[in-house]
Amino acid sequence: MVRVWLRCDLRSPEFGTKTRDLARIHIEQASWADRHGFEAVVLGEHHGFSDGFNPSPMVLGAAIAARTSQMRVHPSALLLPLHDPIRVAEDIAVLDNISGGRVDLTIGLGYVKSEFAMYGVRLEDRARLAESKFEALKRALRGEKFVYEGRDVYITPRPVQNPHPPFYFGGGVKASARRAALLGDGFLPTSPDPQLRELYVSTCRDIGKEPGPIIDFLTGPQFIYVTEDPDRAWHDVAPHALHETNSYSKLLAESGTIAPYKFMSSLEDLKDSGLYAVVTPDECVALARKLERSGSIMSFNPTMSGMNESLSWSSLELFASKVLPRLTSTDAASPE
Repeated sequence: MVRVWLRCDLRSPEFGTKTRDLARIHIEQASWADRHGFEAVVLGEHHGFSDGFNPSPMVLGAAIAARTSQMRVHPSALLLPLHDPIRVAEDIAVLDNISGGRVDLTIGLGYVKSEFAMYGVRLEDRARLAESKFEALKRALRGEKFVYEGRDVYITPRPVQNPHPPFYFGGGVKASARRAALLGDGFLPTSPDPQLRELYVSTCRDIGKEPGPIIDFLTGPQFIYVTEDPDRAWHDVAPHALHETNSYSKLLAESGTIAPYKFMSSLEDLKDSGLYAVVTPDECVALARKLERSGSIMSFNPTMSGMNESLSWSSLELFASKVLPRLTSTDAASPE
């Protein structure tokens, strides 16, 4: 069966659902997703965004972990260059205990200049800081006693997962793939370039290491909405999708970062992009089969950019009633 993941952030543009409501909805929908066999929930991190986003994936992750029992809780990407790695290690250890050992993390370097300025960190230092802080983070989670920047370090409690939860590294350039191979337990590419995946695997093998998992979100759409009336649903979804892709595209263009989002101005742009899928149940089944064959993840972001609560639940409930049963039956394995 295709791997199905949930994405949650707290984006709340002026026309969208308010942050206090989004927080509640995310927790409720994560609990629902856990009961319906979703594999993981992904929690992003950004700071100082006018629409809120989510500056604290650990806090939201803890709330979700307390309301779930099976689904992995995956902060992605954790912007390590901005943070004290000892404080991060303590948060990870507590989150792993709350979840009963269900935490995965993706380390990101970050790319938004204003975030680095807000934290008093030079953007140019991000690679060096990520690597040095990651070493301290791992040592702390392993329960070592050591000195970091002149400080005696020993963190308790230990995480449930031994020696620590799995760490992925994210990124869209060759240095990202090499860093994931050298330091991490897996790779989350942010570019569709297949050469990045090949470089990750070859670098692992060059250093005598078995390649870890590659988390692939990019083969399929970044947002899926299931409906019996796609024409009507597209008009409901479009303002939120345009807000998301244009917010990302502006930041990506300013930083020169590679990612699938681009500027769009119309409903037709959204439909043509492939980033957003508004599909009938039958079309969703076909999409799931395609993603399963390619090894990609089926990604749901039900409250994207503050989408209305009832609209988001309508898609999830239709997915549960008319798509999931076919994915878990022999019908899902049949040829198209």
